[in-house]
Amino acid sequence: MLSLNTPTYSPPSGYQVSALPKPVLDDSNDVIIKAHAASINPIDVKKASGVLKRGIKDDFPYKIGYDCAGVVVEVGTGVSRVKVGDEVYTRLPEASRGSCSEFVKCPERYIAVKPPSLSFEEAASIPLAAMTALQALRRYNGDLTGKAVLVPAGLGGTGLFACQLAKHVFKAGKVITTVSTSKIPKVKELLGENTVDEIIDYTKADVKTVIEPGTVDFLFDTIGSSMEYLSLMRPKTGCIISVSTVPSGDQLQDSSLMQLPHHPVLPLPIKLSLNLMDSIRKFRARRYGVSYSYMFLESSGSDLDELRDYVETGKLKTVVGTTALLKDLKTVQEACQIVYSGRGGIGKVVIKVIDE
Repeated sequence: MLSLNTPTYSPPSGYQVSALPKPVLDDSNDVIIKAHAASINPIDVKKASGVLKRGIKDDFPYKIGYDCAGVVVEVGTGVSRVKVGDEVYTRLPEASRGSCSEFVKCPERYIAVKPPSLSFEEAASIPLAAMTALQALRRYNGDLTGKAVLVPAGLGGTGLFACQLAKHVFKAGKVITTVSTSKIPKVKELLGENTVDEIIDYTKADVKTVIEPGTVDFLFDTIGSSMEYLSLMRPKTGCIISVSTVPSGDQLQDSSLMQLPHHPVLPLPIKLSLNLMDSIRKFRARRYGVSYSYMFLESSGSDLDELRDYVETGKLKTVVGTTALLKDLKTVQEACQIVYSGRGGIGKVVIKVIDE
């Protein structure tokens, strides 16, 4: 089968599309999916570049991608939630990584029937980013109804889902986001008229001077701004969940990234160093009366079921920005570079495995 991969740690310019073995069923709970589309997230390209190579040993060729949507073609004897022919979407676990491939294997518990109103490309753009936003918002200690939520980069891959879920599912009273000048008109166009209450042009204004100090209840940090925005948080009840700083060593060791057959162990000096940095961030937050924590996504088929319901009831929409066909390597590299650079993109980058 054709698969997007890299023969060594590399930025997108080093990616290749080559023939790799098709996965086979070797567990009764596994499912084989013929992938129609896959999406690219920052963790995909950063990890492929070797950002975690000091702590995690990867095999090569390194297959790219966690999110995909496609059709079930084989199921193990223990599978009951999906059947051959079902249109599904999933965020693959680390051991099954490689969504930008013609076929993928995945345990049933990570799979859900895709939203019927969405194309494969649209469905593939949802799993990792939307589940991350959903799980982050759940971590607020209390009810977010009527509260102020700050989501920087509201048109980014994760931010666009967080803004919508905060307003339409968690009933936030005020959703604030940041975008560049040219993207301001697109916020309401793409996310809906009543999703974001305040849009800040970060190229023209300092967020810390626009938002009144001590008024933000929840910050979903998608850009590494956790410590920079501490003064904005409401004392005693303010909560910051970050997916863009650095995890503690304990978190990384226990994360899904380490759930591999060879059971990798994080080197002790790295683990202790990461624990120290995390402790410092937590201490700084406590000085403002704010709770801070880094969060790893825990992939879940039941969360994908919940997100499907939100899509079908009009509470959640996706935004597909750049698309590329798997067989067109140059275009695929350019699309992945948008995610790798973190600049200029709107919505999700999607790789079309099958040209519909």
